[in-house]
Amino acid sequence: MTSEHSERLAMPDIHPQTPILVGVGQIIDRLGEDSYQAFSAVDLAAQATGQALEDTQTDGAALRAMVDTVAGVRQSEMTIPGATAPLGRSDNFPRSVAARLAMNPKRAILEVGGGHSPQHLVTELAADIAAGRSRVAIAFGSDAISTTRWFANKETRPNFTEHVEGDLEDRGYGLAGQMSMEAANHGLTDAPSLFALFENARRARLGLSRAEYADEIGRLFAPFTQVAASNPYASTPVARSANELTTQTEANRPIAEPYLRYVVARDQVNQGAAVILTSVEAARELGIPEHTWIYIHGHATCRERPLLDHEDFGVAPAAQLATRRALDMAGLTPDDVATWDFYSCFPVPVFNAAVDGLGLSTDDPRRLTVTGGLPFFGGAGNNYSMHAIAETVQRLRQCPGSYGFVGANGGVMSKYSTAVYSTAPTEWVPDESAELQAVIDAQPAVSQVTRAEGWATVETYTVKHGRDGGRTGIVIGRLERTGERFIAQAIESDEQALAILDLEQPVGQRIWITNTGPGNRFTVSPDRAAELCPARSPALRAAYEHLRVEREGHLLIVTIDRPDVKNALIPPAHEELAEVFDAYLADDDLWVAIITGAGDSFCAGNDLSYAATGGQTYLPRSGFAGLTSREGINKPVIAAVNGPAVGGGFEAALACHLVVADETAHFALSEVKVGLIATAGGIVRLPRVIPEKVATELLVTGRTITANELARIGVVNRLASAGGAVSAARDLADEIMRASPSSVRLTLELMNETQGISDVAEAIGKRTSVFDDLMVTEDAAEGMCAFAEKRTPIWRNR
Repeated sequence: MTSEHSERLAMPDIHPQTPILVGVGQIIDRLGEDSYQAFSAVDLAAQATGQALEDTQTDGAALRAMVDTVAGVRQSEMTIPGATAPLGRSDNFPRSVAARLAMNPKRAILEVGGGHSPQHLVTELAADIAAGRSRVAIAFGSDAISTTRWFANKETRPNFTEHVEGDLEDRGYGLAGQMSMEAANHGLTDAPSLFALFENARRARLGLSRAEYADEIGRLFAPFTQVAASNPYASTPVARSANELTTQTEANRPIAEPYLRYVVARDQVNQGAAVILTSVEAARELGIPEHTWIYIHGHATCRERPLLDHEDFGVAPAAQLATRRALDMAGLTPDDVATWDFYSCFPVPVFNAAVDGLGLSTDDPRRLTVTGGLPFFGGAGNNYSMHAIAETVQRLRQCPGSYGFVGANGGVMSKYSTAVYSTAPTEWVPDESAELQAVIDAQPAVSQVTRAEGWATVETYTVKHGRDGGRTGIVIGRLERTGERFIAQAIESDEQALAILDLEQPVGQRIWITNTGPGNRFTVSPDRAAELCPARSPALRAAYEHLRVEREGHLLIVTIDRPDVKNALIPPAHEELAEVFDAYLADDDLWVAIITGAGDSFCAGNDLSYAATGGQTYLPRSGFAGLTSREGINKPVIAAVNGPAVGGGFEAALACHLVVADETAHFALSEVKVGLIATAGGIVRLPRVIPEKVATELLVTGRTITANELARIGVVNRLASAGGAVSAARDLADEIMRASPSSVRLTLELMNETQGISDVAEAIGKRTSVFDDLMVTEDAAEGMCAFAEKRTPIWRNR
């Protein structure tokens, strides 16, 4: 121990507002054991908090009366939007726990989701105490996942529903930057697959074989199992050898390469933990023994950039920077630390922070965990690191003056919170993480593409294994032509694509990317892609599942035929519409198209019921209804709005060149009313076609606007009587078809070319081939001749 550390231990005067940890508690309620009590999450947290109160060795009633802040770590069933609680839950988790213990704090916090939150909460509450905003605070968390799953389908089961009055500072899910529709649409919906991307990139960077890396995982986690085996709060207190951890068996099945079941975080647990913090002044008032006090010597929290923004998937700099900063703040080197606990949901967070970041060895005699780690100790949802803090506190009390480190990971290598603890007295040092965050945020941006096409190179990958033996290959790579990054999935049953991922080292392999409606798909070559995803020649079919398509001379009438759901669309319907409009634009004998809806509705947008029941949600390249993202539509499309045009239905109408509506029609971009936004062009198009203030009101309120109102401000071209929208649209189409189809087409092309030019003179003078193209058409010659001969022209559209 250095002289500086000795001075800290002997420091006689400490600021009265210095924050300290004075009590910790843990509990486990193992399913199937004689002691099992089927505790709810609230019960578990209350039990752990009760133990923490006893741990302070002071008058519990006096301490409870002084608690001004309680902070709860979010349970698993409150972490993902839309997640259900099969047995019910409290609507105010922190105050439910407080009520169990006869506490009525002024402030109650429900922290954001993420495994970093226990450590982040402790640091935040300590800062509040140091600033005088609090004197006594308790942080706790728990999950009863095992109990919930056990009783979920049983007729007789407990009801964990609770309602508690009182203010609650609910900080929300905290998922910004951690989830994306793009990742989800390519199969990256589960933690093992996401962490495996980092794991495989790290293996590639180190140049290790599959067998060598598996050995490294085994050597890392075998000591973790030994710690768990002696921990009374562990969910799986079984010691395993490195070979057991990395050998595939029926029980140790593959999850997502390189992970087998034994090295994946265990969440089916019933666990709870709590930590009590006070000021030095409050602890002395309460008579809490000073030899039990634990000080925070260093701390830091950093946030990583979103998944596809990582410069190198083999490294997560946020965790490394936060780890180093906490040690530097404490004035320590890694050799000075007596106990470590690195968040260990999977191997790579430990490798990244401890091995790569600090240079620690996997067989460090101090061990890299005090609990046993998430796959073996278990993890109560987001609350694992609260157990690590509690265990660290107990160990430090047994060895006064020593130092313990806790590193907590949140999200998918997304957020990292750290702290260094000791019984040695020290003044509180404010957070210095902002400058670290600036370093991370200043990293160069990685160019990305959502719809990828062409030759590419694999940056990282995984293969997901289903219980039925099915395999799904997923890659992140870079296009050779542009260097843009993308996500892609193997085409189902494409063994040639999976064979690439079965190679000794898939990273760096060349693959072919093709874009389909559901997303990017990879295979071995363009020929293989053409074989598996053959290009569709633009042509109309005899029949469609979700549409009716009628051809009347030069006119095409497309009717969305899902009246039972007000013509709301699902991905297969979008695909059919994309196919129909591809055929329309490619067919020289079709001059005008009308789109309408069956029954008394135009289109109610996306079918949210389909999405809510697990249906895959995506749009084809051409967008909603095959129209909203389509570039350069050079033949007229008329929307015949015969009823409600809501959400995507209004966006589809806005994407049409002309709108005819009957007197029953009404329009709304109502996405904000269901927690969504109008991303299929509504936010972009509406302010360009009506006054911005009016557009803004419609977009942020979701209110309905009538066809009459839209006609007055120029969105609806023609109004019709009830039921007359299609007839009026036919009349408008007839007018258009009396003009030269070549001139109409080239007029629309020139409008498309000049639309983005704000200066009128510049737009008029834009160099274009449109005029040259016009003058060599037969229609131009026919039009002038017919005019001179005073006869009706006969158009050829050529």
